[in-house]
Amino acid sequence: MSPRNQSYSSIEESSNVLDESHHHHAQKSSMKKMQLKSDSSISDLDDALPWKWQFFVAIAGAGLILIGKNVLHSILDKSSSLKPIGPYRLVEAQEGHNFFSYYDFFDGADSIGSAGYNMYVSKEKAMDLDIAKVITEEDPLWGDPVDFVHMSSAPTEKGPRDSIRLEGKRRFDHGLFILDVRHQPDGCGVWPAFWLTDEAAWPRNGEVDILEGVNGQTVAKTALHTSDKCDMYAHVSPRSMTGDWEWVTGIPNQFTGEPDFKTAKPADNCWVMAQHQWGNEGCTAVHDRNDTLGAPVNDNGGGVYALEWDPENKAIKSWVFSPIQDMPENLIGTIETAGLEDVSKQVTPNPHSWGTPYAMFAIGEDTGCSASHFKNMRIVFNLAFCGNVSGNRFTRECPVLAEKFNVTNKKGLNDPVWTCNAYIESDPEALNEAYWKIRGVYVYERELRKPKNDIKVEK
Repeated sequence: MSPRNQSYSSIEESSNVLDESHHHHAQKSSMKKMQLKSDSSISDLDDALPWKWQFFVAIAGAGLILIGKNVLHSILDKSSSLKPIGPYRLVEAQEGHNFFSYYDFFDGADSIGSAGYNMYVSKEKAMDLDIAKVITEEDPLWGDPVDFVHMSSAPTEKGPRDSIRLEGKRRFDHGLFILDVRHQPDGCGVWPAFWLTDEAAWPRNGEVDILEGVNGQTVAKTALHTSDKCDMYAHVSPRSMTGDWEWVTGIPNQFTGEPDFKTAKPADNCWVMAQHQWGNEGCTAVHDRNDTLGAPVNDNGGGVYALEWDPENKAIKSWVFSPIQDMPENLIGTIETAGLEDVSKQVTPNPHSWGTPYAMFAIGEDTGCSASHFKNMRIVFNLAFCGNVSGNRFTRECPVLAEKFNVTNKKGLNDPVWTCNAYIESDPEALNEAYWKIRGVYVYERELRKPKNDIKVEK
């Protein structure tokens, strides 16, 4: 999914350096003025106090400075030695009527990068349109009443649909993210996503797409989008995941412009401008089953999508469990107890007991992708229509509808995006399937602990 702010160039990075230089220069100037003022005050003090008192003041000041430095050094040394390597602890249990309190509603048009045929609306308008709500229903899987979060869209007279984009309030540098979704938006022209990003620093701070599909796709994918020097090639063992890399072919020849179908390569380079991959494709791992996204998951009563972002253990991993009854016992207990106020009764998630993930990405030391490629990201939910992905692929992936709603360009050729827009404007009954029904989102982070090799053994 494309973030709202996605301009990226070496010029922008240079300007950031210049901004920092200007900031430091201003800071030094300010400090110099303070120093002059301080020197003046000391000079006045020297004139006012006898030399013996001046001596004692100087000694006392030096002592306080030394103590302060030692305390600060001790604090910094202790905090810097702590790493997120302990067991997982619950950070957020986003459920029911509290769900929306964890997010801001973005109000405005879709990004230029996505260019969806929709307008995102405020929380107030979404509630008024009844496209954001919480409904208490009996859980068909467990039989208990549950508050489910519903999010959808609404037609407009102007054409683009009113829709929802939620942006998480908390930022993360690592974590375990679990989505229990009982229905996800599906259908032609539909483009839902559940992902992590830092739009203001994209792609330098990374992007992780956990759940994303277009035009009724049925195979789950996890994709990473980064700046340069983040490559999975020769760093991920085929045995470490059940899925495979998405294979790329048909990239236009840079000299002739003709599609090259003779060359095929795995999409295992996460850089958004990687050679021999589609623009902003990133490194994309594909599930080994074709019933892990969209309609098949909905027909099975939903699914659980889990992503572990664990830089200290040098990995980002993804799982999909559908039907939900196929979840490992530990994960079932984790979700069922996450909302309990008594922390001692909450089950601690243990991804090692969940089986081999379908997607595995190597990050951190001794890999082809430093952990610094991913930081300060937040959760995003959104529901877009058509646009640069679903729209451009509409004619190829929804040929029957494309023929019915065909819109041509000046050359008399089919325009897939305009054709997709025309379909969305017709407000077809099929768009009733374009909604989220969410049991909850559960976020965990590892406890901060001191690595064993950093612990000094007392003699």
